[in-house]
Amino acid sequence: MNPDFRAIKKECEFTLLNRKIQQYLQAQMESNEDLTKLPGISRGNLALHNGTDKPQIWVAYKGIVYDVTVSRLWKNGKHYEHWAGQDLTAELEDAPHAAWVFDKFDPVAKLLE
Repeated sequence: MNPDFRAIKKECEFTLLNRKIQQYLQAQMESNEDLTKLPGISRGNLALHNGTDKPQIWVAYKGIVYDVTVSRLWKNGKHYEHWAGQDLTAELEDAPHAAWVFDKFDPVAKLLE
């Protein structure tokens, strides 16, 4: 392969990667701005969305309440040893996955202290 072509190819790959990173960061910023517009919810109200009292199944993580109703893993408000309607921030440390799992779900509220 021509050395000039390799340099051009590498520069194009770098430019494409840089563009994707910028798009990702922009989406994250917009997502964070949207989170500030979420309504507040008390722990008591969150507890009502446990899969038994109401049809919605909600959990909180780091102050954000997520709707996990569509997840087959949260059927009936239980996910392994975790129960819906609670703040799961402390429990995530023992989970086999990281916080990215919440990226799949819609944030519905901010948890009030």
